[in-house]
Amino acid sequence: MYPVIRVINPNSNDAVTSGISEALEPLRLAGGPHLECITLSDGPFGVESQADVSKVEPLIVDSIRADTEASAFIIACYSDPGLALCREETDRPVFGIAECAMLTALSRGQSFGVIAILSQSIPRHIRHMRERLLHNHCVGERALELTVAEVENSNDTYEKMLAVGTELRDKDGAEVIIMGCAGMAKYREALEKLLGVPVIDPTIAAAGMAINTVLLAN
Repeated sequence: MYPVIRVINPNSNDAVTSGISEALEPLRLAGGPHLECITLSDGPFGVESQADVSKVEPLIVDSIRADTEASAFIIACYSDPGLALCREETDRPVFGIAECAMLTALSRGQSFGVIAILSQSIPRHIRHMRERLLHNHCVGERALELTVAEVENSNDTYEKMLAVGTELRDKDGAEVIIMGCAGMAKYREALEKLLGVPVIDPTIAAAGMAINTVLLAN
């Protein structure tokens, strides 16, 4: 039986979960760990504020506590809600996609910029960077001013991401671009081709680290 890595989407938007699962398909290797994506049906439709983060933290902890099958967990939200708390609750590895994305970005360049969904998300992200002493590597974070649902469904999401990514690259000097929402996953490949710099999907970054950890433990 192959080990399971549980990828938890803390919002209740099943379309985001489907997009995450599709983006992870290249990492589903024969004989490798199973990447299983779930939606927290009691979560908000999008995790877009500190209040949303506070709401989903106990839901994520309860989900991990009740899960006796998974060998590792990924919190698929760029705010990494409940990451420290979850690590206290289980001795199994728990990966936050923002933390993994920033560490991956620094393996591809000296500086990174972040495409955020909303301006109100940026102070929360900066606090997260400062806690990890990674803020000095971030040359900028710019918002699309779209909700999680709009990122998933808006016809002009990609154009806005390209415009913001271009500003991060050209105005801020970002050598690497991080997509600051799990719902942006389907745009990564096209964005990287046009921007000409590495574009990091945070869930893929976390999944790579989780697979490596689980394989070495088994």
